[in-house]
Amino acid sequence: MRMYDIIRKKRNGGELTAEEIRFFVDGYVLGTIPDYQASALMMAIYFQKMTAAETCELTMAMAHSGDMLDLSAVRGIKVDKHSTGGVGDKTSLALAPMAAACGIPVAKMSGRGLGHTGGTIDKLESFPGFTTALTTEQFINNVNRIGIAIMGQTADLAPADKKLYALRDVTATVDNMSLIASSIMSKKLAAGADAIVLDVKTGSGAFMKKEEDARALAEEMVEIGKNAGRKTVAVISDMDQPLGFAVGNALEVKEAIYTLNGHGPADFLELCLTLGSQMLLAGEKAADIKTARHMLEQVIADGSALRKLAEFVGAQGGDSSVVYHPERLPQASIQKSVISSASGYVNRIVCDEVGSCSLILGGGRETKESSIDLSVGLVLCKKVGDAVKAGEPLAVIHANDERKAAEAEKRFLDACFITAEPPAKTPLIRETLS
Repeated sequence: MRMYDIIRKKRNGGELTAEEIRFFVDGYVLGTIPDYQASALMMAIYFQKMTAAETCELTMAMAHSGDMLDLSAVRGIKVDKHSTGGVGDKTSLALAPMAAACGIPVAKMSGRGLGHTGGTIDKLESFPGFTTALTTEQFINNVNRIGIAIMGQTADLAPADKKLYALRDVTATVDNMSLIASSIMSKKLAAGADAIVLDVKTGSGAFMKKEEDARALAEEMVEIGKNAGRKTVAVISDMDQPLGFAVGNALEVKEAIYTLNGHGPADFLELCLTLGSQMLLAGEKAADIKTARHMLEQVIADGSALRKLAEFVGAQGGDSSVVYHPERLPQASIQKSVISSASGYVNRIVCDEVGSCSLILGGGRETKESSIDLSVGLVLCKKVGDAVKAGEPLAVIHANDERKAAEAEKRFLDACFITAEPPAKTPLIRETLS
C-alpha cells in the first residue's frame, strides 16, 4: 500500500477503505508518512468530502492511535459531556456536580483553553491548590468514591488528532465537517465513556456561525457515536450572546457556584438542566425528561450539587471552603462600568467580540505558551432584549491594567447595539438530535 495511491484516490473522489485510512493514520503517527503527503490528503478530503463510513473509520483510527482509557472499573454508566465552545461557557463547572449528585459517574478529561478564556482546567485552578494531575488509579477511585473526577488530557490520548489538527491549522483545512467531527469524537471515544452528550453551539460566538452548519456537525457526530456503539445525543444551543453574565475564569466559577446555590442566570441554568436531563436519560437514572429535570432541580434545591462540587474540589487538592466563600476566588484590582450612551433595547451583542475583550484583559491565551490572569474578565449587566437607559451600565470590566481596561471598554461598546425597538426573541435550545 502506498500513500501516493491513497492521495490520488481521494483526489479523484474515491471512497477510502478502512485499511487505507488506518495505514495513513498509523504511518503519520509513527512518522513514516511525511507532513507534505498528509497535507495533500487533508486538502483532497477538504474538497472531495468524506462519506459517513469514511468519517467513522477515520475517527476510530485516530481514537485507537494511542491510549484508550479503560473505565470498566468505574461503577455505572459513564456519561461524558462535550461542548464545541463559546463565550462564557462554564457549563461543566455546574453540570458535572449536578449530574454526579443524581448518581451519574462523571469521569471527564478536559483541556486548557486557547482563545478568549481558559478551559475547564484553567477555571478550576481558580480554587487554590486544585490539580488535575491524577494517576489513572486516583482518577477511577475518585469517581467511584465521590462520583466525579476531572483530569488533564494525556499526551497519549488520540495523538493522531493532535498531529493532524496542528497540520490542518496551518494548511487551511480545518473547516471540513468530517475532519471537525472526527477530531472531536476521536478524543471522546478514547476517553472511555459509555454515552456522550454533545452541546453544539451556533451563532456569532460559536465555531459554527450558521445553524444549518451546527446541525450538520451534530448529525455527523451522533452518527459516529452510534456506529462506535456509544449512546450519543447532540443539543444545538444558541451562542449569539455570552452564556450567563460572566466571561472570565474566576468570574465564571463564581457564577457556577451561584447557580448551584439557586441564584444563577436563567439561560445558563436552562442549558444545564437540558444537557443534564440528557445525561440522566443516557445513564438510565431517569425514565423521561420531566423526571430527569425534576431530579436536577432537586439537587440544587437541597444543596447536594453544591456539596458535591466542594467534595470534588477537595478530593483534587483544592480549598473546598472557597465553594462556600466565592468572594475568596481571585479578584481583579479594577472594576470599571461600561456605560450606555443611548436608551432603548439591547438588540445585539457580537458574541465573539466579547470574547476578544476577555482576551485583551489577559483572561485567555493567544498561544499555548501564554499565561492567563484568572481574575480578569467582564460581567454583563444587560442581555439581548433587555431595556437600557442612557447612563446605565451595560457591563462591568474586571481588570488589572488601566490601558487594557480602556481597550476592552471600547471593544465592548462597539460590539453592543442599542435600538428603539426590542429584537425578536430567539430560543436558547434550537434542537436535540439523537
